[in-house]
Amino acid sequence: MRSFENREMAGRLLAARLALRAPLRPVVYALPRGGVPVAIEIAKRLNAPLDLLLVRKIGVPGQPELAAGAVVDGERPVIILNEDICRAAGLAESEVASLGAAELKEIERRRALYLPGKDPVPALGRTAILVDDGVATGASMEAAIAAVRRRAPDQIIVAVPVAARSSAAVLQGLVDEVLFLNIPESFDAVGEFYRDFHQLDDKEVIAALANVPSESVDAKLSLTGRS
Repeated sequence: MRSFENREMAGRLLAARLALRAPLRPVVYALPRGGVPVAIEIAKRLNAPLDLLLVRKIGVPGQPELAAGAVVDGERPVIILNEDICRAAGLAESEVASLGAAELKEIERRRALYLPGKDPVPALGRTAILVDDGVATGASMEAAIAAVRRRAPDQIIVAVPVAARSSAAVLQGLVDEVLFLNIPESFDAVGEFYRDFHQLDDKEVIAALANVPSESVDAKLSLTGRS
């Protein structure tokens, strides 16, 4: 049974639930590409700055949809291993790191396209809200959590429309709060819970981001030390 018409609808539903929690000084971090339209709806509702966390899945050789882990960019790239899948595929940590190097090149390409000349929005002292369109293995979100934690937020919230039950349980133990609209008993893929789950291309992401300020007035005040 499909839960959401599209990513925008899912974002509005999440935004309504988050607004009730009234997070203090929120900043919204989207995982591209699919998380961008979801996160935009949340950022608008909370009047929060929006930034991106560029995360790439590291696929098992010959089975690219099976995540051996994920990598997120930054001064020191973070690689999160899916140990069960690595063990089953016979992949050593060094092999996963080598595979991750190729994904970092794609991350660099996307950063140049999506965020030309823009610095990351600070998370220091804020509530960091991490958003994607769904969670399957959870490897990408785990990498995103590790990256955001380096930015020293006061609190981390994961907000996702739908998540696999096992991954939801893991993520719940990694952050301060989680918000999942649907944790189904049966889960094969994120797309089965959307009527429209088309693959977003770079042009769609760039167009969507062009209409969203990367920094709100509140964020600017935080950088100057005023409140």
